[in-house]
Amino acid sequence: MTTTEAGATAPSGENGAAGTGTGTGADAGAAEIVTDHDRGIHGYHKQKDEHLKRLRRIEGQVRGLQRMVDEDVYCIDILTQVSASTKALQSFALQLLEEHLRHCVADAAVKGGAEIDAKVEEATKAIARLLRT
Repeated sequence: MTTTEAGATAPSGENGAAGTGTGTGADAGAAEIVTDHDRGIHGYHKQKDEHLKRLRRIEGQVRGLQRMVDEDVYCIDILTQVSASTKALQSFALQLLEEHLRHCVADAAVKGGAEIDAKVEEATKAIARLLRT
């Protein structure tokens, strides 16, 4: 679950089934919202193995570039591989950004206040860096 997990934010000693809305309005407003992000779970957590596999593939492409230079391969062929490696990294970055928006920014939105403003600003700066590449 990417935002609050049902029942995870209920203060100790509060009875009732998780997620049934059994707390009073005053209790619900006073309870601190605890999100996955607070627990140190990042947006890419569920796809971590897939991301590592993808990064190893990109690492192999870069090693291939080193081999091509070492073997004096034609420069245009090397540039073609550089382009492919760059596109692979850009694709990975976009996937990571999407997960950040869905998880970290969404968690901040649940909390509201200054935290959402900080996360949106952080994401905007990350997008700007990606656009410069």
